[in-house]
Amino acid sequence: MRIRSVRPTWLAAVLLILLGGCGLDSPMTTVLPKSDLGQEIHDLFMNIAGWSLFIFVVVEALLLFVIWRYRDRPGRAEPRPIHGHLGLELIWTLIPVVIVVSIAVPTIAVVFRTHAPPPAEALKVEVVGHQWWWEIRYPDLGVRTANELHLPAGRPVRLALTSADVIHSFWVPQLGGKRDLIPGKVNHLIFTVAAPGEYPGQCAEFCGVSHANMRLRVVAQAPAEFEGWAARQKAPPAPPTGAAAQGLEVFQASACVACHAIREISPGVVGPDLTHVGSRKTLAGGLFPNSPEHMSRWLADPPAVKPGSRMPKLPLTDEQLAALVAYLGSLR
Repeated sequence: MRIRSVRPTWLAAVLLILLGGCGLDSPMTTVLPKSDLGQEIHDLFMNIAGWSLFIFVVVEALLLFVIWRYRDRPGRAEPRPIHGHLGLELIWTLIPVVIVVSIAVPTIAVVFRTHAPPPAEALKVEVVGHQWWWEIRYPDLGVRTANELHLPAGRPVRLALTSADVIHSFWVPQLGGKRDLIPGKVNHLIFTVAAPGEYPGQCAEFCGVSHANMRLRVVAQAPAEFEGWAARQKAPPAPPTGAAAQGLEVFQASACVACHAIREISPGVVGPDLTHVGSRKTLAGGLFPNSPEHMSRWLADPPAVKPGSRMPKLPLTDEQLAALVAYLGSLR
């Protein structure tokens, strides 16, 4: 049978595909942890990976040695079988026991440490998964927002996670492991972000047609900066002027007012709270940057932009759409 040689171009293409997922600077990387929980999981992973590499090297070395040492050669006598060798039996029994214990003990220790009760000063945050966006509440601060989780760096955080419809999964790779959001049940995630920064996340449990579009952004801030953000979030939006004032009229005259809450304007609870939507960095569940162009595109036809969107296409004229974009952009 003729074996065709592998062309260099095909080999290069395969290597590019395989190496494309090896960058350490990816924003969704798990190997550069930025929280105590993430560091615990990373250290445990490296411990298990080290033992796995050790086992692989030893087994492959022994395999190659046996293949070479006992290969068939002309005139070679049949090798003498080894049976009931007490020393070998002890070795291949004790070594796996040592390896299993070396993996199990750190694993159990990490489980207990990462499931310990949170300290009294921990910030309480409630996260509710919806198809396909994240509702975020700060019960002690009286703040409610969506899709952007603001946290103070250096302070423990206790997330209470649940779902309003189907099973979702909260996952911010640099901050820790995944945790399911289950209807009728509350799961918890406790961690401390090490340093200020922005950390992207994603729903990690298939939850419907726009599962891949259910994104999240964690914004870790210095304590003073976080307090300032919370104070701004608790304040009502400034009265609109100019085109924004016309946009408020459009908002109140359309179906928007029935679904979205804006403090002192509307009490809607179906969709995200829009009280300070203009200050957020993303739109549509983290799908787009928050800009007038993207806002206009989103409001014009939500189901076309985000498949399965529960937000309907409204019969807005171009003038009404521009006014509504101006109003929502002013809510800072």
